[in-house]
Amino acid sequence: MMSPGGSCYRIRPVKADIFIPDGVPFAKAVRRITRLGIGAHQDDLEFMAFHGIAACHANKREWFGGVTCTDGGGSARAGVYAKFTDSRMIAIRRGEQKAAAMAGGYGIMIQLGHPSGAAKSPSDTALKEDLKEILAICRPGIVYTHNLADKHETHVGVAVAALQALRELPKARRPRAVWGCEVWRGLDWLPDEDKVLHDVSAHENLAAALNGVFDSQIAGGKRYDLATLGRRRANATFLASHATDRAEMLSFAMDLTPLVADPSLDMVEYVRGYIRRFETDVVAKLSRRLG
Repeated sequence: MMSPGGSCYRIRPVKADIFIPDGVPFAKAVRRITRLGIGAHQDDLEFMAFHGIAACHANKREWFGGVTCTDGGGSARAGVYAKFTDSRMIAIRRGEQKAAAMAGGYGIMIQLGHPSGAAKSPSDTALKEDLKEILAICRPGIVYTHNLADKHETHVGVAVAALQALRELPKARRPRAVWGCEVWRGLDWLPDEDKVLHDVSAHENLAAALNGVFDSQIAGGKRYDLATLGRRRANATFLASHATDRAEMLSFAMDLTPLVADPSLDMVEYVRGYIRRFETDVVAKLSRRLG
């Protein structure tokens, strides 16, 4: 599946590559991964899976691994990047993701290079097969991916492919936790009892550094760096109306573990359950006020 080439490696899709920041042998790099983030685009991991990145930072017992599924060629661009071609943007964004992996001390960084259309296609199974191979060799205990109620269709496609891949692994090789995280839709709407709370208060300087790596997006017209940190602070402050803050920064996640533990569960109905509980909560509060 993969062949060595210094600190960079190749995975089945020709456009994909694997980067190992500290240059250790490939076999050692994959064996040490304890937490794996699976994101759609370059920068998604840093925005949604910082809980895992921070937990592994300067930690000899835990290592974060990253997978970016698409090539990033269709990203918005303005300013100095306005006239860049898709191919040039793909190269820039790939380089930015590697810089983030270096700064964050990732154990491994895999960029698959699939077009967004492939991630969104229900008939294209290439992404699922790639993720299945990666998960089988890394065998992480915790997986971070997009939540199934995300606004961005490519994010939903990646989350579905990741869950499908995880479901096809032998039970003994599935992770103990799978969390669907926030990017293009916050999860503050989830009833509190359904929220998975990730305290991301520590390493604020690291978070800012990782978010700021992606200049092609920031200078290109999207202040993701400010928005991401702002969301985390807002989550912490607005979590509980009658209690002091538990943390300075929180990210919320949807627990996707049951969908992996029991492949017979319907993904649509699973998410619909969250939506119905949200509806019940809103209607109950309003109805009590109206009498």
